[in-house]
Amino acid sequence: MAQGKLGEKGLQAYSREKMQGEQPEYVVFNGAVGFLTGDNTLRAKVGETVRIYFGVGGPNRASSFHVIGEICDTVYPEGASEPLHNVQTTLVPPGGATIVEFKLHVPGTYILVDHAIARIERGALATIVVEGAEAPDIYQKVK
Repeated sequence: MAQGKLGEKGLQAYSREKMQGEQPEYVVFNGAVGFLTGDNTLRAKVGETVRIYFGVGGPNRASSFHVIGEICDTVYPEGASEPLHNVQTTLVPPGGATIVEFKLHVPGTYILVDHAIARIERGALATIVVEGAEAPDIYQKVK
C-alpha cells in the first residue's frame, strides 16, 4: 500500500497503516493504472476465443472479475479441473486465480473490470478491442 495519494507522481513508500486498514490507493490490472488500455489494449478478432488468466495477488481483497459485454463460456474457478459454463462474474479470492474463456461474436470495445466498480478509479480496468464484421442478427448499434 502506497503512502502517497492516488495519482501522486514518483516512488511511493510502503504504508503499514493503509495495509492494516485495508485501504489501498491502487487496485490495478497487470501492475499499473491503465496498463491494458490505450496503446497496450488487448486485441482480438470476431470469431476468436479469448482465454484470460486472472489472478489476485491480494493481499486482502477478493475480486469479482467481469467482462462488460460478454458472458464467459467457460470458467475454471481457482484453476479447478471442472469448469463452470455461462458465467457472468466470477469471484477470485486473495492469492487465488481463475481462467475464463469466451468467444467474440461482435466487434467493439469490451471492458474488463473488478465488479466492485469503485475500483475502476483506482486502476482496475482493462480493454479488449475486437475487430471484424458486424453481426446485426446478434447486436445492432442504436442510432
